[in-house]
Amino acid sequence: MYILFSHNAFLKREREFHKNISIAHLFWTIPFKLRHLKCKSLTMTKAILIADSGSTKTEWCLITGSKKKKIETQGISPYFMGTNEITGLLYEELLPKIKNTPIDAIQYYGTGCANPEQAKKLKSSLNHLFPKTKIIVQDDLTGAAHALCGQDPGIACILGTGSNSCFYNGKKILKNSPGLGYVLGDEGSGAYMGKKVIQHFLYGTFDSELLDKFLQKYKTNKYEILDAVYRQPLPNRYLASYSLFLSENRGHFMIENIIEDSLNDFFFQHLCKYKESWQYPIHFTGGIAHVFKDVLVMLCKNYGFQPGNMFANPMQGLIRFYK
Repeated sequence: MYILFSHNAFLKREREFHKNISIAHLFWTIPFKLRHLKCKSLTMTKAILIADSGSTKTEWCLITGSKKKKIETQGISPYFMGTNEITGLLYEELLPKIKNTPIDAIQYYGTGCANPEQAKKLKSSLNHLFPKTKIIVQDDLTGAAHALCGQDPGIACILGTGSNSCFYNGKKILKNSPGLGYVLGDEGSGAYMGKKVIQHFLYGTFDSELLDKFLQKYKTNKYEILDAVYRQPLPNRYLASYSLFLSENRGHFMIENIIEDSLNDFFFQHLCKYKESWQYPIHFTGGIAHVFKDVLVMLCKNYGFQPGNMFANPMQGLIRFYK
C-alpha cells in the first residue's frame, strides 16, 4: 500500500523534522554543568516549611528557593492541647502569614513528639490544613541534634521551657537521658529555675532587696501562684516565666546560686551519664542556654567538657541543615 502526500505537506514535515533536530542538537551542545544547574534550580523552587516548636513558642521558616520568611506562633505542646485546639491555633496564627503559598513539604520538630501518639495528633492537625503536603513530624530533640551537630557526632542539649539531651552520632540519636517533664525533672530548664524563684519567694528566702523587686515586678501572692500551678492550663509555661527574674538580677549572690545550681543539676543528672561527653563537643540551644551561656561555659570547664555551638533557637542550624 502506498501513502501519497502532497508536495506542501512533505515540505512541512521536513521543516518540522529539521527544527526538532536543531533543538535537540542545541540542548546537547550545552555544557553538562549548565544543564545540571538548570535542573537543580527547578527543584529549589519548591516551598519547604520548617517548624521548631517548644512549649512557649513555635518558630517557622518558609523556604522558597533562596528566599526565607520567618514566622512565630504560640508554642504547641500536644500533652496539654487537643487536636482541635492545635488545628485552631495554626489556622489563626500560621495560615494568614503564609497566605496562599503552596507548601510542598513540612518538616516539623516539636516538644512531646517523641511519643508516637502525640506525634500522630500533631500530624493530624497539619494534614487537616495542608492535605496535599508531605509532612514529617519528629521530636524537638532530633531537631536540636540536626541544628547543632549537623553531620558530626556530639551531645545536643535543649535548655528552654523544658530540658532534654542526647548523644547524636552524626546520623541519628543513639542515647537519650530521659526528660521527665517539669514535675519530676527538666533540670536546668526555665520551668525548673522559675520553680526555684517561686520557692525562694514563698519560703521567705529572698532578702529584702530581691523581695521588693519580685513584688514590684509580679504583684502576686501565694494563692494566685498555687492556683496558676495546680488549676490553670500550661503550668510549665507559667513557671518558666519566672526565670526572667533571674536574668534581670544577675550579680546578686542568691540569683547566681539559683542559676548555677539549676544548670549544675542538669550537668550532673544528664551530661555525666554519657561517656561521650568527654569525647565530643557539648552543644546547647534554647532561651535559657542563650541567656546563661557564660555559666554553661564555666560548668563545661569545671567538668572537663568541650563547649560547642550555643544557639538561642535551632532554626538557624535547621536552615543550614536543609540547604
